[in-house]
Amino acid sequence: MNSTSPRSVEYPAPVVHIATIAHEGLLWDVYLDFESDPLRPVNFRARMRFEPPSGTEGAASTQTTVIIIEDSYDDAVAKAHRFDDRQLKGLLRSTLPEID
Repeated sequence: MNSTSPRSVEYPAPVVHIATIAHEGLLWDVYLDFESDPLRPVNFRARMRFEPPSGTEGAASTQTTVIIIEDSYDDAVAKAHRFDDRQLKGLLRSTLPEID
């Protein structure tokens, strides 16, 4: 008799470097951070995290909400790599605090 319990998911890498982009004179590293969700063990959910250069005053890391949901790890990473610099910069800007 076969059991249909949810499969256990192990990520080959919980964080993947996606790109380095320039924004307002700083180079930001873009990472794909996977989220473990025990209620959805067969989905791969991830957000984009933006890291400014080390030692940069006034700039802190920031992230999107979960924007990638795929059935496989490889599909999630591939989808993240399809974002171009313009799209990544737009995502970064959407996560930065507004300056008055």
